[in-house]
Amino acid sequence: MNEENKNVSKNGWKRIFGKKWFFPAVYLTVAALLLTGVLWYQNLDNQLPGANEDSEQQLDNEYLGQNPAGFDEESEAVMEQQEVLKMPVVEESQAEIVTKFYDYDADSEDQLQALVLYNNKYYQSKGVDIASADGEVFDVTASLSGTVTEVKEDPLLGHVVKIEHQNGIMTYYASLQDVLVETGAKVKQGDTIGSAGQNLFSQASGTHVHFEVRKDDAPVNPEQYFNQPVSQLEVPSNQQDNTDQGTEETDQDSEDETGGDADEETSSTNTESSAAMANA
Repeated sequence: MNEENKNVSKNGWKRIFGKKWFFPAVYLTVAALLLTGVLWYQNLDNQLPGANEDSEQQLDNEYLGQNPAGFDEESEAVMEQQEVLKMPVVEESQAEIVTKFYDYDADSEDQLQALVLYNNKYYQSKGVDIASADGEVFDVTASLSGTVTEVKEDPLLGHVVKIEHQNGIMTYYASLQDVLVETGAKVKQGDTIGSAGQNLFSQASGTHVHFEVRKDDAPVNPEQYFNQPVSQLEVPSNQQDNTDQGTEETDQDSEDETGGDADEETSSTNTESSAAMANA
């Protein structure tokens, strides 16, 4: 009886082995088991305490000099390099330039529009005066990301804000009615720093913001670089040569109320000559 059962069992296995699907099924089963083992091992490795921390620390040490904050600083610097110079207003379509930047190579008409009359003297504008089309008060925004280095109230210019940026670039905002930032604050492009107002020095411009851009302390024509990459900012050679000529609005202070010093008198005489030529 036992011998018969053994023969039946052997015949049953032979029939199973003879099936075409048997060996492929065995291969698939083995492959599934191997794949399950690999996934289990990887999951176990990820759960080992300190394994990922060591890898992250090594990455920090290699690329960040053991200072993760350095990565943020580098990223901010790169972002500033890629920014374009924006008008310091929310809606550019609603703004207009009422006083131009004084360019020594500009035609007489543009030079005339770049002269500021104050106390019976003409002064060359080292920036642009921007007003709204309706003449109303408007928000003044940061044209570039940077750090606020100065906030003050000037008797002639109104509230003043200076912001420093990468690569020796500085932006300057005057004739502000009020200020919403403090010295040392970091601002992003488009952040509101105050609102436009009026001042004694540029009364003819009405409610406006006086905006300047400087590269390595030399004035640059903002109108020429609006909506251009900040990396393209350059100081024209003629402007660099004449940096010391004229009186910029940023250097005006309470001394102007008494006529200023001898250098300012000379500058005003030069600009009066320019105005006379332009009118001619």
